[in-house]
Amino acid sequence: MTLRLTEEQLEIRALARDFASGEIRPYASAWDANREIDPEIFAKLGELGFLGMQIPEAFGGLELDLTTYLLVLEELAWGDASVALAVSIHSGPVASLLLQHGTEEQKSRYLPALAAGDILGAFALSEGGAGSDAKALETTATPRDGGWVLSGKKKWVTCGKRAGVILLFAKVAGGGGIHAFLLEPGTQGLRVGRREVTMGLSALETVELELDQVPVGREALLGEEGKGLGHAMAALEVGRLGTAAQAVGIGRAALEHARRYAEERVQFGRPLSELQATRFKLAEMANRLAAARALALCGAQALEEKLARGQGRAVGGGILDPEAPAAGTLAAMAKLTASEAAVWITD
Repeated sequence: MTLRLTEEQLEIRALARDFASGEIRPYASAWDANREIDPEIFAKLGELGFLGMQIPEAFGGLELDLTTYLLVLEELAWGDASVALAVSIHSGPVASLLLQHGTEEQKSRYLPALAAGDILGAFALSEGGAGSDAKALETTATPRDGGWVLSGKKKWVTCGKRAGVILLFAKVAGGGGIHAFLLEPGTQGLRVGRREVTMGLSALETVELELDQVPVGREALLGEEGKGLGHAMAALEVGRLGTAAQAVGIGRAALEHARRYAEERVQFGRPLSELQATRFKLAEMANRLAAARALALCGAQALEEKLARGQGRAVGGGILDPEAPAAGTLAAMAKLTASEAAVWITD
């Protein structure tokens, strides 16, 4: 396989880098201190198409491949991790599941607005007792009058307060699996609860969502009944790759900061960058960063091949030989490797 980038991919990455440098980085510290991202940034991202990266052109998106999508996320995270995470959730799980499982009416209603940045998407899966164990959901969907009534509480919902559409998962009361629903703000019984206080990503609104007898009709159901958990797990493969790309961007920003400081700081009559111990550290930072990026891009290609197989398209010459890890495994490996690299580099 090869990870050589095309001219188009290089141009899009350069555009994302210029945008992050001019429109995100100069304001990131203020956003962090104020605990709020300027909403104008999402309008600007929408104008560039970076909120519709995985949405087809027919719905106003750019219809980019996963590799290019990850390249853009890395640049946005290099600018500010809070912005990158909001874009990742909006463009990853929310847009991808709508595209794969939405009805034509749902796609026409939400995808153009998501691509343009008119609305943001939020993903509401986790609960207090159901984080990694998504099957343990306690939010219920009780069948009633040809639809359902939703009750429960969701935690750690990124952009849950400002989102225009929320992809929410609930367990059917009395059995029947887990359903996925599309909810809009202002829906009767849906309330935004407490905002979380986090150790990082301070500018990002991460909130609880409370559902008190929320009535929804069949038009709110995304995909087949009882298939919600499978949809969520599939979407998280894209989400893990997005997390890996963000971690690479964070690590790269820290490496660049460390290198500049080492060149400016003088000790014992010479810059720190001329000391071998410092050079060893910088070299190891660059090594871990390059390995993490390569694994994330390998995961993107593997997932593209998996999706192509699922859609009945011919696939050849990729990395999915019998000895290679599966796409989901690669995505998890990339998330772990990149996250650990970012922590080690920043530390």
